[in-house]
Amino acid sequence: QVLLVESGGGLVQAGGSLRLSCAASGRTFSQYSMGWFRLAPGKERDFVAGISATASSTYYADSIKGRFTISRDNAKNTVYLQMNNLKPEDPAVYYCAQRRNAWSFPTSTDDDYHYWGQGTQVTVSS
Repeated sequence: QVLLVESGGGLVQAGGSLRLSCAASGRTFSQYSMGWFRLAPGKERDFVAGISATASSTYYADSIKGRFTISRDNAKNTVYLQMNNLKPEDPAVYYCAQRRNAWSFPTSTDDDYHYWGQGTQVTVSS
């Protein structure tokens, strides 16, 4: 059973930074692409960033490009999302997700991800 547990969310002022973490367990983490998505009230769940199993490829939504960085530490079974220069449009529940199949590339489509964490809330004050 795959388990994904996010942490690191909280309240930050606009322009501030947060680093989200997602600890994975249940299967060989280093074989699976990971993604971060976010869900804001009244909106659909949006892709934020994705990273391949070996971290050789990363992908970002245009809305956060240049401000957020996805990374992973396969020795720690953890994926990170460093969020800098947070803006009033960034508040949401942030979820990490894992692709179903080993060695598949990260995508921006949430249906391609089979396992999801419980989410961590990010709030930005102006």
